[in-house]
This record gives sequence, structure tokens and C-alpha cells, in this order.
Amino acid sequence: MKVEVIYALPHATERVELDLPEGGTVLQAVEASGLLQKHPEIDVKKNKFGIYAKLAKADAVLRDRDRVEIYRPLIADPKEVRKQRVAEGKVMKKGAGDEAGAAE
Repeated sequence: MKVEVIYALPHATERVELDLPEGGTVLQAVEASGLLQKHPEIDVKKNKFGIYAKLAKADAVLRDRDRVEIYRPLIADPKEVRKQRVAEGKVMKKGAGDEAGAAE
């Protein structure tokens, strides 16, 4: 069966097409792709995987023409980033209001 393995980097995307025997798993596809050797930062115990943007376990069985995706860890927690933006926005609005009041 034909599958592809994708690893997206900030400035490029690695894409490897390969043939696997029927019953091949996500982990077998990742190992066969050669991306583990090319990108030593990929840790099969820590990185998450997906099949067409849906999380999948390493032992998930693939079907013909599946796309396996290797996900990189998040740099920052999206919830924390959102909280920081809101806090900064409130501070900026307060400051802008004070300046506008002082100018009048």
C-alpha cells in the first residue's frame, strides 16, 4: 500500500512517499520514511502522530493512501498566550485612556 509521511518545519515541509505492506502501522511508516535519521529531534515516544490531521497512536494500522503526520511539540501553551494577549490589551487600553484624558 502507498502512504506518505509528512514532517512540517517552520520554513519547509518534509514529505516522503513509500510503499508499506498491508497492516503497516504509523510507527513503521515513520521509521521507513528515514525522517528519524534526518531529524534527530523527532522522538517517537514524545512526538504525537496523526493521520489526515486526526491524532493517531503509533500502533494504528494504516490504509492505502493514508497521510501520516509527525507533529512537533508546541513552543508555548495557546491558552497562556491568549491570556497574555488579553492582559496586554487591557493594559494598553488603560494607558491609552489616561493619555487621552491628559490631553484634554
